[in-house]
Amino acid sequence: MNRILPALLHAAQRLAAAFTLPTSSVQPPRRRLFLSAAMLAAAIALSSQPAGAQGWQSEHWLGAWGTAPAGPPPDTSLQTFTDQTLRLIVHTSIGGNRVRIRVSNELGSTPLTIGAARIGLRAAGSDVAAGTDRALTFGGRSFVTIPPGAPALSDPVELNVPPLSDLAVSLYLPGTVQATTVHQLALQTNYVSLSGNFTAAPTLPVQRTIQVWPFLTEVDVDSPGPTIVTLGDSITDGTRSTPDTNNRWPDWLARRLQTERDPVLGINARFGILNRGISGNRLLGNSPNTLAGRSAQERFDRDVLATSGVRYLVVLIGINDIGNSSATSPVTSDDLIAGYRQLILRARAKGISVIGATLTPFEGAGYYSAEKEAVRQAVNNWIRNNDEFDAVIDFDRATRDPAHPTRFLPAYDSGDHLHPNDLGYQAMGNAVPLNLFRSAAKAAAPVK
Repeated sequence: MNRILPALLHAAQRLAAAFTLPTSSVQPPRRRLFLSAAMLAAAIALSSQPAGAQGWQSEHWLGAWGTAPAGPPPDTSLQTFTDQTLRLIVHTSIGGNRVRIRVSNELGSTPLTIGAARIGLRAAGSDVAAGTDRALTFGGRSFVTIPPGAPALSDPVELNVPPLSDLAVSLYLPGTVQATTVHQLALQTNYVSLSGNFTAAPTLPVQRTIQVWPFLTEVDVDSPGPTIVTLGDSITDGTRSTPDTNNRWPDWLARRLQTERDPVLGINARFGILNRGISGNRLLGNSPNTLAGRSAQERFDRDVLATSGVRYLVVLIGINDIGNSSATSPVTSDDLIAGYRQLILRARAKGISVIGATLTPFEGAGYYSAEKEAVRQAVNNWIRNNDEFDAVIDFDRATRDPAHPTRFLPAYDSGDHLHPNDLGYQAMGNAVPLNLFRSAAKAAAPVK
């Protein structure tokens, strides 16, 4: 023990220095001290654990894919499954050699039973690639019953998951099940079987396809590196991007982190990126549409803090608060700034660096007005100039028309003047300075 503790303390100090954001991201010194103290405490706690307890602590889980649940849906869009298997397709941001899933009944009012679950690499359509199918268990059992309001994590299984790959997650639902916990805008074709448990079938006997993700909210891999959570609304969710192409702006960022070589480190950065955007979501209040999710402040613990390996948070939310503001229910820039400050404080309390993103143009959208534009401008000025976030991504500047700055550049406009098209989302992903995450990549790099 006397030999282990100094080594752990030294490693903690190196990690603390590596995870400190560069001075260009305007991170104050008190923040660096906080991270150092947290990592030092973690090293001391680890050294005091019995030898048998350190095996599971050596695992380092981070999110490879994730979405944000909402619901329950109105009757007109409620999905019902009767003795059927779902095969849900997800696209990884990072790879690893072990994998687990998180399933959710957090918006349900009755217990949810998953009768069987499996995971494998997707070959094409609903097909699972040969030799990659793995059975999933939950606490050693082949099934799990999840109480209302709760999630469940599967046990890990060995599976070589490449970065930027498609996984097929199969969930068998015995009896009649309503998808009360769902992400409505998957922009991904998923599959529902004929009656029966077909989780182990290489090719699913498909009854119908759906473009929602019921129950599945996260896939984790055992890999070094931190997780980035992108918290937002439809612009993070990827509304009006092309389905089945992974053209949301966080997808473009994930591709850059995997394919661009860092000019300083000379390695590909290892990051998980989870998209916690929900179309219609707001920072301060709840939409009357239950599929728009609870406010970002209300869902923060579930969708940010509970994410495996989270170390960075990118916040792009508030345009729906502004757009839905009214004389009877006004939203001011001061209201939004107070909301952002709460997210910053809650994230920093858990050692998470918070990156603010400016709100994109919306002139021409249905809820636009000059008064609301003034609120957006005030919010963006605060984000850029007050140094309260650890760093800033200027999505407004990246997407606006220089000749008409309150509008999207025409080449980036999906046509509704509120959401980018595929090219606009690519421009957003390209606007993220990778040096925001360079120090974390250095910490995750293999020791040579």
